[in-house]
Amino acid sequence: MNAVLKLILQGEALDAGKLADLLALPQIEIDRQIADLKRDGILLGWRPVINPDYEADNAVRAHIEVRVRPEGGLGFDRLAERIAQFEQVETCYLMSGAFDLLVIVKDTNLRKVAAFVHDRLAKLEGVQSTATCFMLRAYKEHGHLITVTRPGADQPSVSP
Repeated sequence: MNAVLKLILQGEALDAGKLADLLALPQIEIDRQIADLKRDGILLGWRPVINPDYEADNAVRAHIEVRVRPEGGLGFDRLAERIAQFEQVETCYLMSGAFDLLVIVKDTNLRKVAAFVHDRLAKLEGVQSTATCFMLRAYKEHGHLITVTRPGADQPSVSP
């Protein structure tokens, strides 16, 4: 992986000096505001938007619909927080509708994702059922359109 991209993905913050220039504020004010946002739990980190095709050979993502049995007094929180702790889990949301939790998982191949769901997620006490959908191609990621310029662009990334 590109060394610069690797540092960015590890969460390197935007340079406070550049933010100060853009906003015409003193850098000390930018530093204070960033510290306040972190302290208040508003700013959790910095994350760039990466074209999923860039990592398609090294990563498989799936969205997993999970039905759970709520716990008396705690509802869905304890189990959702436990699921969110797994390193494969990128995102975990409480949902309304046909399922309770939406869990987005990332690993290096289909079998590892399937094994995670079968061996770990589905066996947690309180999990009633799971439905796994593998993500084949992204067209928009966090508000950014993804331009496809590779040969065979009319086929999903997982096609031969």
